[in-house]
Amino acid sequence: MNRLASVAALAPDFIAAATLAVETRGQGFFEITKDVADFVSGCGGGDGILFMFIRHTSASLVIQENSDPDVRTDLGTALDRLAPAGAGWVHDVEGADDMPAHVKTMLTGVSLHIPVRAGRLALGSWQGVYVAEHRARPRRREVVLQYVGARRRD
Repeated sequence: MNRLASVAALAPDFIAAATLAVETRGQGFFEITKDVADFVSGCGGGDGILFMFIRHTSASLVIQENSDPDVRTDLGTALDRLAPAGAGWVHDVEGADDMPAHVKTMLTGVSLHIPVRAGRLALGSWQGVYVAEHRARPRRREVVLQYVGARRRD
């Protein structure tokens, strides 16, 4: 029994890049799925891969459930338990939430890659792309987007 769906060979013929600015309202998860999908569509992407990288050490990128907001609430609670603000951190130059934000970023990651098929993100039914803000105050975050693949064939 072959468990692989059809295997397709791809010869990438172009690269598109942009930077997405995300204004956060402080600690939490901020969905950017539509912005990312609009980038892929707008650049004419067909089949390929989208690479994403956040240019910060106190915010991260995650793919998580986009249906029930309680999931994101619980994830924030879990991260706070893993890296609490009052844990006696040595690095506190920018406040009590500074070092915990760095730990949370290390745990969750600063880059993602998402397959693109026929110009659409190949996310699962309940998956969304989020900037996870780990600092208490609002921030402006930059996410570098780079699509590598074939052009959409209309």
